[in-house]
Amino acid sequence: MAASMLHPEFETLSATAIDALQWERWRTQWDYVRLNSVFYRQKFGPLADRSIGLDTLSDLPFTGKEELRHSQEANYPFGDYLASSQERVVRIHRTSGTTGKPLQLANSRRDAELIALVGGRAQYAAGLRPTDRVVHCLNYCQWTGGVTDHMTLEAAGAAVVPFGVGNTRLLLDTIRSLSITAISCTPSYPALLEKILREDGVDPRSLGLRLGLFGGEAGLDNPEFRRPMEETWGYGVRNANYGMSEVLSNFASQCEHGTDLHFHGADALFVEIIDQDGTAQPIAEGTTGELVCTHLAKECQPLVRFRTRDVITVTGTGPCGCGRASWRFRVTGRTDDMFNVRGINIFPSSVQQAILGKRHLSTGQFRIVLAGNGPWDRITVTAEAAHGLEAHAYAAAQAELNEAIRKNTGATAAVTLVPPDSLPRTDGKTALIERSHK
Repeated sequence: MAASMLHPEFETLSATAIDALQWERWRTQWDYVRLNSVFYRQKFGPLADRSIGLDTLSDLPFTGKEELRHSQEANYPFGDYLASSQERVVRIHRTSGTTGKPLQLANSRRDAELIALVGGRAQYAAGLRPTDRVVHCLNYCQWTGGVTDHMTLEAAGAAVVPFGVGNTRLLLDTIRSLSITAISCTPSYPALLEKILREDGVDPRSLGLRLGLFGGEAGLDNPEFRRPMEETWGYGVRNANYGMSEVLSNFASQCEHGTDLHFHGADALFVEIIDQDGTAQPIAEGTTGELVCTHLAKECQPLVRFRTRDVITVTGTGPCGCGRASWRFRVTGRTDDMFNVRGINIFPSSVQQAILGKRHLSTGQFRIVLAGNGPWDRITVTAEAAHGLEAHAYAAAQAELNEAIRKNTGATAAVTLVPPDSLPRTDGKTALIERSHK
């Protein structure tokens, strides 16, 4: 095992070698899907009898999440896109349901091992090592963040403490008593821990954590988001966990050489980046579009041309300073989180970037408030004032934040400041948008 890579023989492969590997796996996967998936045989019709290569994959239609929901409603619990027998299923997860009715996710033993393999690669790239003890603070329910991410941490070789959520003071005691060196959680959670430590007069750095492994929320590629966490805790901040439950839980992460995400799943996924017309673009620096994923090796619920709704921008295709040859990207936003203000498409991440750039005015905690069904004439924001900002200074601070958001998004904003610690902290995902249909 190389010091900086979990699978150096794969992670340093050339683009040509990756291409050959993907073609080999797709030939087997395509035959498997068209023979065993009722859903895709019906969806593709005569195309299912053709020899489809990765170069002609665009001949096939996209797969949407609503189609999968309808499939499961008609063929509960796993849908008719289950391509294996039910006896092959060894683990059942469920999506969080943040964008609709939850999906039941079936994995075979082979699927679970592949997910752990790729996810372990991502955690290792983010800095986790066999010498670490990592406390895992995501919900151990059907959501994949609990058990599945636990398995990726173990695959990286670390000793894992399966703590889950809640019992915050016990967590802090556990970190001290077991000499924990890393924490795996949502990036919102440290703010709650910091609040409790501040109430007790304890310096977060005294816990001795060296690494924060995060995922599930936006902002981790923003230095203004990361810097206060690093200064407060003294640990390295990494987005170690980018993925989606339906696809492969975790297939991208940051390394210590930058804030872009390495794509670690080329042996499991074929990726397309499509423009607004649905046309696949080359994976080249500067390409922006929606991420579309096709499984190259999935047994229970294989997906073909699945629209993730995540909008990404490719930031690099050459070798990274860490030695990995994988291409890198940033997540711009989600097509289902995007909202329109006077003809301008707005992503929450662009609002977040503006607010985080004014840490002397705000703690960085905020919510976008969308009333009605839109489109809207301004971005309405509730944001926490920075600690120490006097109430008489709120009006001027709001005006400065309004201007920062306008410059970053191109749209008018109306910020209302509230006292620090007014907005709820959570040990789970924090939604940046609050919708009201009144």
